[in-house]
Amino acid sequence: MAPDIPSDQSPATPATSLRPHTLAVTLGRPDKQPDAPLNTPITMAATYVAGGDVEYGRYGNPTWTALEDAIGGLEGGRCLTFSSGLAAVACVLDLVGLGGKVVAPRHAYNGTVMQLADLESRGRLVCELVDITDTDAVVAACEGAVLVWLESPTNPALEVADIATIRAAAHEAGAYVVVDNTFATPLLQRPLEDEVDIVVHSATKYLAGHSDVLMGALVTRDDELYSVLKGRRDLIGAVPGAFEAWLTLRGLRTLGLRVERSQANATELAQRLIQHPAISEVRYPGFGGIISVVLTEGAMAADLLTRKTKLWVHATSLGGVESSFERRRRWKSEPATIPDGLVRMSVGIEDVEDLWADLVKALDDLVL
Repeated sequence: MAPDIPSDQSPATPATSLRPHTLAVTLGRPDKQPDAPLNTPITMAATYVAGGDVEYGRYGNPTWTALEDAIGGLEGGRCLTFSSGLAAVACVLDLVGLGGKVVAPRHAYNGTVMQLADLESRGRLVCELVDITDTDAVVAACEGAVLVWLESPTNPALEVADIATIRAAAHEAGAYVVVDNTFATPLLQRPLEDEVDIVVHSATKYLAGHSDVLMGALVTRDDELYSVLKGRRDLIGAVPGAFEAWLTLRGLRTLGLRVERSQANATELAQRLIQHPAISEVRYPGFGGIISVVLTEGAMAADLLTRKTKLWVHATSLGGVESSFERRRRWKSEPATIPDGLVRMSVGIEDVEDLWADLVKALDDLVL
């Protein structure tokens, strides 16, 4: 079931009476003391005076802590930040012992699927890729698994998983359950409330929101699991920079406004796009700011579309304030089950009429 569109009436998180939009603005700030700054300062330190809790710059930083408090509060758990989303993914996959079975979506973030394929090719683990919309098949695949990885919606197919049912089956099998919540954000979906073990974010995307940061995050409610993951991060050194953490925290303050606007724009554009003759299919789960469309004339038309617009930017990332899109099959590692003519569209916060005017001109040129 699709989450409700965020609003001032969205429910408060279990740990506080404040609602998510308010938490995004208020969490991770200094104590309100006279002459204290409103914002957490950037602490540029690799070395600390001995005798405290941090000791060294690889183990902690006050700017990370502020960001982790904010993301953790939004998701309802304890957060660890990483140098990138893929660094966070790698830390989770480190939980899998030699030869362990991982269940994952056949359509997912390309970096995750590539990491799984690399680990499997080296005999580190066994991976079973599944159609995440076939809940019975996913439940059956959980047998013998040690880790079940979910995305909902999936990237770029925008499929929605039955998280609660799959989580129950995975836990019965003794597996950890991980949900990549990058597309939905904690404003639209909080998987920890469905008792999953770990939530993953590419904070590069919606959390930071301005296409200027590489950052990853993990959130869990399990204190023992948190300690294990932090130990792996400290040992491997996949830590974020203080400036990047500060930028992400700054971006997080407007998350509510950005998600509302991009979702409203995406909802309107999805309704218009389905009526255009250049489009054979529109994939939109009913929430969020990502749309995938399939061009009637296939790959060539999709490539032309991404080069004909003036406002929409041809780029491989997503979740920024600007609207961007790309044909995903231009990447050789994208699964063959993704149509050649599929274009993933990350809808920004511009005026929807300007976005549509730019799109429809390019689409009209494809059918003339």
